[in-house]
Amino acid sequence: MDYLKWVDNNWALLRRVMGGHTAIYRATNGRIGHRFPGASPTLLLDHVGAKSATHHTSPLFYGVDGEDLILVASKGGYPKNPAWFHNLLANPDTTAQVGSRRRPVHAHVADAEERERLWPLMLKVYSGYADYQRRTEREIPLVILSPR
Repeated sequence: MDYLKWVDNNWALLRRVMGGHTAIYRATNGRIGHRFPGASPTLLLDHVGAKSATHHTSPLFYGVDGEDLILVASKGGYPKNPAWFHNLLANPDTTAQVGSRRRPVHAHVADAEERERLWPLMLKVYSGYADYQRRTEREIPLVILSPR
């Protein structure tokens, strides 16, 4: 079975796992869920549905560039961008929780120059992003969360 078919068939399970991760992260104020041995650090991104106006939270790997947090809108190399990406385009002022610290941020999509500089940083955070980029025809966007 190819990867995208596997994701499509298991999306409901993956959403439950991410929901559990989010619940534990929040319940422990980031003591559990921010860092796991051998895994990339995870933040919780709050976002508001672009169409529904529903509040959502997504656990996402992140990188750090000065005071900015960097996200990769990979969706595992899926042909379309993740919902959180579209939500941030519509509602860029939001909050991110890194460990126990919740911070107000403003999101913007990295321009070509920023992406060229930040993509290698994000490959150090999680090398699997290179495989995801090879799987899809779209250029995977990087999102910069700046303090506000």
